[in-house]
Amino acid sequence: MELEVRHLRALCAIADTGSLHRAARQLGVAQPSLSTQLRRIEQELGGALFRRERTGCRPTPLGRLVLSRARPLVAEMRSLVAETRAAAAGGPQLRVGSTASRALAGWLRRLRARGQEPTLHMDVSPNALLRMVADGQLDVVFVHEVEGSPLRIPEGLRLRVLVEREPQFVSLPADHPAVGKPVVGLRDLAHDRWMIDPTVDGEWDAVQRMFRAAGINPRVLYGDYHTAAALVATGEVVTVCQPSCLPRPEMAVRRLAGDPLGVRLLLAARTETDLDGVHPALEEAYWEAAREAPAYREWLERSAVPATPLTT
Repeated sequence: MELEVRHLRALCAIADTGSLHRAARQLGVAQPSLSTQLRRIEQELGGALFRRERTGCRPTPLGRLVLSRARPLVAEMRSLVAETRAAAAGGPQLRVGSTASRALAGWLRRLRARGQEPTLHMDVSPNALLRMVADGQLDVVFVHEVEGSPLRIPEGLRLRVLVEREPQFVSLPADHPAVGKPVVGLRDLAHDRWMIDPTVDGEWDAVQRMFRAAGINPRVLYGDYHTAAALVATGEVVTVCQPSCLPRPEMAVRRLAGDPLGVRLLLAARTETDLDGVHPALEEAYWEAAREAPAYREWLERSAVPATPLTT
């Protein structure tokens, strides 16, 4: 077996996500296939590259050595491909990465209106996106940092805070008994099934802390945002959601009493110039989305959050 760029990319993904499951999801392959590939790479190199622990995968000393050589090679190859595609398309493109946000559509629309032509790479892992910027695969990323779970910021990146603390709300079926309240207590939801995406960096840890602080131990299912939204609509679960999430006839959005969950919203790039070129458009798009969400708009008005342009 000869090592190829795809093998090096797999090793970097495992190291960045700390998990075979999350790495497989990022790479778009099945986890058993990635596990088999890792075993073959380790056999080829003559030693274990990762320790398989209960909390995930951690590089061994040999793994760290291999990764120190693999990362620059993978970054150079991706940069070569991106630059070649941009040249073939007739000009440079702005490579944008993001976790999920309702502000995305407005942000991309504004960037295009200002003469930029963005491409978009979505990922549930903020840490993976930050690593892609550091490696030269993306130009700028918009990510969230879950309170109590600091992100791993690669050396040399420049950060800009969009929102210091965005409260997280809850999405619940429209016929749920708690819908009659403008603010919902966790004990109102203690007997519900919750759906959480465990692949989102820090989210499950934060939700567990929230449950413990409230003295509840609800049933928990695991799934992504799309599955959670579908199950909320059919009355199966409740789930944490962003405050800019819009209600629908079958789904309500409510503030959680005491705002027990929060995230910090960040832009990251390699230079201040890159941040300057995209921050105004994102800021406009974010507050546009906030104005459209009734529960979030009410929370912002009541909280008197500074520098909140809700009246424009």
